Parts: sequence; structure tokens; C-alpha cells
Amino acid sequence: MLNKDQFLVQVQAELDQFCDRQARDFDAISPDLLTVVEFTRSLLQGGKRFRALFCYYSFLSSLNGRTPSSQELEGIVGISAALEMFHAAALVHDDLLDQSDTRRGSPAIHKRFEFLHTERNWAGSPERFGVAGSVLVGDLMLGWSSEIFGHALLSSSDKNIESACRDEFSLMRVEVMAGQYLDVLEENAAATRTISESVGRAEKVILYKTAKYSIEAPLRIGAAFAGADQTELGLFSQFGIPLGIAFQLRDDILGVFGDPSITGKPAGDDLREGKRTVLVALTKQSLSEKAPSMVTTFEELLTSRNLDATQINFLQKLITDSGALAKTEKMIIELGDRALATLEQSVLDESGKSALVLLAKKVIDRDS
Repeated sequence: MLNKDQFLVQVQAELDQFCDRQARDFDAISPDLLTVVEFTRSLLQGGKRFRALFCYYSFLSSLNGRTPSSQELEGIVGISAALEMFHAAALVHDDLLDQSDTRRGSPAIHKRFEFLHTERNWAGSPERFGVAGSVLVGDLMLGWSSEIFGHALLSSSDKNIESACRDEFSLMRVEVMAGQYLDVLEENAAATRTISESVGRAEKVILYKTAKYSIEAPLRIGAAFAGADQTELGLFSQFGIPLGIAFQLRDDILGVFGDPSITGKPAGDDLREGKRTVLVALTKQSLSEKAPSMVTTFEELLTSRNLDATQINFLQKLITDSGALAKTEKMIIELGDRALATLEQSVLDESGKSALVLLAKKVIDRDS
């Protein structure tokens, strides 16, 4: 059995070794390709590893009291590394789509390609080179996540387990892309929607873009690798979906009010990007009832994509004064309580279950 620190060390080692192999293969093609691996490797360092940990703890929770074999532990490490690679790929594409310049306090991948173009004084547009480079790196990392995942499944001799894990992984990939498109759609089409439907649309984006792939899918994949049946997998969905929604609602609050020194992103970054979050939808809904004249002002600023510090402060005050911030905090608490109640009433193995409880609380209360 691996404790948390041992497990995370092995996940990082799996990712580092994979990047080492890719660097050797790419160098044989052209040294110019080493930049691709370097940027990938940098994004795979550190992070919260929530997805890997949810996968590992659901695996442990579903063993029905037995001790996992060394082969199974090797497999769950590989599966978790694949999830982290997939997450990193999603971040590359998400930052490009949102035009976010930073990630974890460092330049986003598309900005790093832009800087490389400028430093080398190459011909053409640095911005276009940045877009092209980040699209290709993100696509490559998606392929690599599948490669790592497929290799990890070789550690299982049970074809039913292998098939169940592949089904869960495939569904995760489809659902996150669907959620990503809905997110982009709402950023562009939200102004044409009625205020009454804005909250529901924002909640659907959360469900498919974040809740399912960040929490539910890792839980179900880890449990499936332990041989969990459909009833047990359903339990992890009942736990993971409300927790995943709470996770994203917290992220939405941090995207507006978070401390840049902790979040690694500029203050009010989600407002500059015109993100159509539940927090924003609740603000519009409240303003339409209490101060209808402010709805237009709020909408115009949100869609400008060019806000200064004074305008950010104004929008932050509107969100707070409207009661939307308090409503969102209340939703986080209620969703977290629902998730934890589901878990506490389950008959999962206590060691894994207690670790899931602690991780869930960390997700809900995080500040970055």
C-alpha cells in the first residue's frame, strides 16, 4: 500500500519518465522538437493532483478489504498519471480558448510559444505561432494520455475491468469536450439568452466541463480498476457530481475574488475573459429584480473583454452587493454536505473513505 506522498512521488516519476522517453524520440527526429517536450514537462510539475488522488482513493475504497498487488499499484499509478496528462492537455486548450496569459503564476503555453517566436526574431505573427504551438501541444498530450492509460491497463489480467476502465475514460474525453464547447458558446451567445435561463445553462457547463472530468470520472475509473460493479460506480457519481460542481463554484469565486499571489492569475481574470459562470448568472438574475437598470451596464462591461482595475472593482462590488456571492457560497456548502453525506452512508473501505472525506473538504475550502 502506498501513502499519499509515496503515491504522488510515483505519479510524478511516471510522468517524468514518459517525458524522458518522448524527448529521446523527438530529438532523433529534430532537436527543434525538444521545446514541445520541455513545455509539456513544465506543465506536469506539481499542481494539486486532485484527479490522481480521487482516482487512487476510490480504488482503495473499492478493494473490499483486500490488499492490492504490486501489479495493481503499478497500474493505478499509471492510470492516475494518464489523468494528470489529460488534465494538463485540457489546461493548454482552455487557456488558449479563454485567452488566459498565465497558468500557476507562469506564462500559459501559447504565451510561451509567442515569447519563443519573439526572442528568436522569426518571421510572421508571434500570436499565430503561439496558437499553433499550443493547439499541437494540447493535441499531443491528449494522445499521450491515452498511451499512458492503455499501457497502465496492461497490468490487469481481467478483460472486464480493462473494458470498464476504457469505457469510463472514453466517456470522460467526450464529455469534457462537450462542456468546453458549451462554455465557449455561452461566452459568445449569453447576451442573447433570457436571464431566466442563464443559471441553468451555466450549471450545465459546470457539470460537463468540470464536475464530471475533474471528480466523477477519476472516481469511477479508480473504482472500476478495483473491480467495482455498477452500483458502486453509481455511488461514486452521487458523491462526485455535487462535489465537482462545488469545486467549480469555488473556482468561479476565486476567478473573480482570488488573491493573485495564491491563485497565480490576475485579480478578476474571469471577468476580463467574460466567463459565464453561475456566479455571473446569479448576479444578473438578482440585478434584474433589484436594479434592472444595472443589468445592461453589467452585461456591457462583461462583454468588453478589456477591463481596467476600476471596472473590475466595480463588477466585484456589484456581484457582492447583489447577493450572488453569498448565494454561491451557500450552494458550495449545500453541495459539499450532500456529497459527504453520500460518502459517509456508504459501505466503502474505511481507509479509502476517510481519505476521500479529507480530500473533499480540501476541494471545497481551497483558496487557489
